Amino acid sequence: MEKAVLITIGDEILSGNTVDTNSNFIAAELKNIGIKVTQILTISDEIETIKNALNIAFETGDLVITTGGLGPTRDDKTKKALAEYFNDEIALDEVTFNHLKGYMERRGRADILERNREQAFVPTKSIVFQNHYGTAPCMMMEQNGKLCYSLPGVPYEVKPLIKDQIIPYLQQRFSLHYIHTRIVSVVGIPESILADKIEDWELALPENIALSYLPVGTRVKLRLTASGDNEEQLKQRTEEEIQKLLPLVEGHVIAVSEDKIENILAEMLTERNLTISTAESCTGGELAKMITSVSGSSKYFLGGMVAYATEKKIKILNVSRDTVDQFTVVSEQVAQEMAKGCQQLFETHISLSTTGVAGPGKGEDGKDIGTVFYTIRINDQEVTSKLYMPHLERVDFMDFVSQKVIQDLVSLLINS
Repeated sequence: MEKAVLITIGDEILSGNTVDTNSNFIAAELKNIGIKVTQILTISDEIETIKNALNIAFETGDLVITTGGLGPTRDDKTKKALAEYFNDEIALDEVTFNHLKGYMERRGRADILERNREQAFVPTKSIVFQNHYGTAPCMMMEQNGKLCYSLPGVPYEVKPLIKDQIIPYLQQRFSLHYIHTRIVSVVGIPESILADKIEDWELALPENIALSYLPVGTRVKLRLTASGDNEEQLKQRTEEEIQKLLPLVEGHVIAVSEDKIENILAEMLTERNLTISTAESCTGGELAKMITSVSGSSKYFLGGMVAYATEKKIKILNVSRDTVDQFTVVSEQVAQEMAKGCQQLFETHISLSTTGVAGPGKGEDGKDIGTVFYTIRINDQEVTSKLYMPHLERVDFMDFVSQKVIQDLVSLLINS
């Protein structure tokens, strides 16, 4: 089993009202056990459409996983499509019904059991994987050695079904290769120039090690993915290749293990016993959100605030009104005073501040959309930078700036 196709069922995905996060998660989990996703299809909840998608999927994949389209009503089209495609019929499964009953009783919702009874009706040829976090079960169908899993669409139901049940089942049933992945994070080199610098090294990589370039803001993640039968040999060979790479990008590498920039920062702050705080305006709390998304962040993140209004910058962060009047609120000087006030307020080694115009309208001081100043203050030293990104929409702007601020902090800590 080497190739998989994912099918997302639901008009809400096609309309753009709901973002398909399931496919991203499932593809990553399958990749970790050596199964490559070759296609992702998004379709409407119609019987013929689902059957046609299954035909396409089984032409190219050994494994098909559908998400969405499962509901408590008798007109559930996904189950009907599965039954018709696999020449089967739908019937009540007592084991699934008893599981559903217990699920409802534990949550004090036994009164709506009958209304959800249809969830226990499944194709008779299916193997059921019980859903411990929802009412719709996962059904597995098999045809000519190829498998089809049909899952509900709610992400918090999909994740445990995939991680705790489907992945272990696939690993146990099939002889799958080991997959080992390492990330080398590079900053300060445009992707095209980086590719030229490491071209000879990349061309000399063993056949079982693949390289991917993954730009994130102004950082480039070089992902090495090795596959093979011996896990320890994969790890050793990947490490050897990384050691060959490092001299080619010397001075630009900020991490050789962790993937996310907030995880890289977490390691550095923990190792150095440093504390950090944030004072945000245009990023709207995104900096604090990223930093605290890491487990154990309470050891080093002491607090943060979103001082959106100018008066709050003055009153809480001790930004001088004269500074605002002279330089405007979106300025290098205000960013510096915000960082200093934040550091004093929370009594941290490090403080970060942002002030800018996320859009879609101009700032109150007339600064152009996409303008931002940010300050990184480490003890008594500070570095202030300016970015101008008028092409980014509001949410993308906030994310990009936050990524860049943390990335710059990591670079400063490495060189300090």
